[in-house]
Amino acid sequence: MFNTPLKTLTVAVLGAMALDAQAAEYEWTFQTSETAGEPQFEMKKAWADNVEQMSDGRIAIEILPVGAVVQANQTLQAVESGILQGHMTDPSYFTGRDPAFGMIGNLVGAWSDPYDFLDYMNHAGGEALYNKLVEPYGLHLIGAAATGLESLPSTKPIRSVEDMQGLKLRAPEGMVYNIFEAAGATPVNLPGSEVYTGLEKGVIDAADYTVFATNQSQGLHEFAPYPLYPGFHSLPMVSVSLNKEIWDGLPADLKAILETSVDDLAYEMVAELKTRDLEAVREARQDPDIEIIDLPAEERTRFRNIAKEEWATWAEKNEITGEFYESVVAYLENHNLL
Repeated sequence: MFNTPLKTLTVAVLGAMALDAQAAEYEWTFQTSETAGEPQFEMKKAWADNVEQMSDGRIAIEILPVGAVVQANQTLQAVESGILQGHMTDPSYFTGRDPAFGMIGNLVGAWSDPYDFLDYMNHAGGEALYNKLVEPYGLHLIGAAATGLESLPSTKPIRSVEDMQGLKLRAPEGMVYNIFEAAGATPVNLPGSEVYTGLEKGVIDAADYTVFATNQSQGLHEFAPYPLYPGFHSLPMVSVSLNKEIWDGLPADLKAILETSVDDLAYEMVAELKTRDLEAVREARQDPDIEIIDLPAEERTRFRNIAKEEWATWAEKNEITGEFYESVVAYLENHNLL
């Protein structure tokens, strides 16, 4: 008597699972710029789960780590061609396609608070400018997110701009690379996945990589015990973008769900990483082998002035870099941030 109800239950459960599997109207694959297990990667996976829940299962998104389908600097082409349906990444990787990607993706030295950056993107024209840039490549920006101000782990103490002279510093291509070069460093273009081994083997002396907590959790302090914190240089954008043809074909309610979900992700990511940073800093201060360096205000100003000269240079590269320069400088000035 037991076998029949169990068999019936099993068939019912499998049938329900099959219906659930068929329930998604849209199934997409997004590639990120993080390795699996990094906090930002897990947050992006949680975003996909949130979208599925908010859409009642109509949208199902698979989140993949960096390099899973294509290299980090190839996701723009992959989304355009349909190999991927979307990506969640730093636009600076695509500087080779257009310098505006590097400039909007990471205006080095501009931001001291990620909430100011998100306000600019959401309410002062930043997202519209980015879509003007990216839509001709067949993508649509759903929304911008940010990690927070990045730390700068270093094998040598950096207490002034002069200390950057000759420093072999990992930096992605684009504006970040150029500004550190103008400050006297010797930039090295390494993928993020090679930062640990680069520091270990002496290929680099320091790294523009990610936030303090993530650097610590990956063990960078074992070779770079002089992290600069709070960050003063880099606050990269996270572009959450979808193939434009797919976006254009979505109903209004799903577009609204996606936009709302990315806004939630943006603010949750900043808050969560800030909390993780503070906890990691407290732990690091207990380690006598780690010296956290807070770059003095006058040195931050010197670095920012170097960066501002590079902004003006990049503003001349094309129409969108010029529009972005005027727009973002006006925002910074109007908010007493420049």
